[in-house]
Amino acid sequence: MPEELPRWSTMEGDCLSCMKYLMFVFNFFIFLGGACLLAIGIWVMVDPTGFREIVAANPLLLTGAYILLAMGGLLFLLGFLGCCGAVRENKCLLLFFFLFILIIFLAELSAAILAFIFRENLTREFFTKELTKHYQGNNDTDVFSATWNSVMITFGCCGVNGPEDFKFASVFRLLTLDSEEVPEACCRREPQSRDGVLLSWEECLLGRSLFLNKQGCYTVILNTFETYVYLAGALAIGVLAIELFAMIFAMCLFRGIQ
Repeated sequence: MPEELPRWSTMEGDCLSCMKYLMFVFNFFIFLGGACLLAIGIWVMVDPTGFREIVAANPLLLTGAYILLAMGGLLFLLGFLGCCGAVRENKCLLLFFFLFILIIFLAELSAAILAFIFRENLTREFFTKELTKHYQGNNDTDVFSATWNSVMITFGCCGVNGPEDFKFASVFRLLTLDSEEVPEACCRREPQSRDGVLLSWEECLLGRSLFLNKQGCYTVILNTFETYVYLAGALAIGVLAIELFAMIFAMCLFRGIQ
């Protein structure tokens, strides 16, 4: 009977050691995930190909970019602390790590639920209604119009469904006195960027199909980001699963440390 205690103690020590290394591995993935989010946030803020203009023109997107940077930095830091806490078997670091991971986990879960609830606001009909109601043409002082102009120039598209959307854009028709069929942002450029040269400004504004982008932005953007949306969703599920396992390992390791 006395021989059973050392054996049990050895098994407990092996289990604790295994838990420690698993904790380190999970936190290393969190560390890498934070580094990726941080890199994406920085890229969105400084990218010269058009995203920077879109983000800067829309306060909501700008806030989202800053949140991405903050979340990436926080995960980066927490992954580092979790790795240190696991290797050094420090209770204080492990408890700090667990609480913050729990907060982040709940925040991400809440964001996913809100995104699901308000998913109807991302339909083609919603964007068409907003465009025809609020678009003001080349008025760069209006955030909504400036954002749409950046989107149309960057992606080489026109309106939500196509150039015909602007026939029903009441504010745009009023400001242009019905003299322009489409805004300048719909015109084809060479190259297709804000600094590109218009093929023919006059012919484009008259609605000549050879000189304007005929495809709607909804289809273009959907096709562009369809693959990335599924990838982002899978990545988000993976991150949530890793965070959940990391919290479990942190508490088990915390309870096992003397």
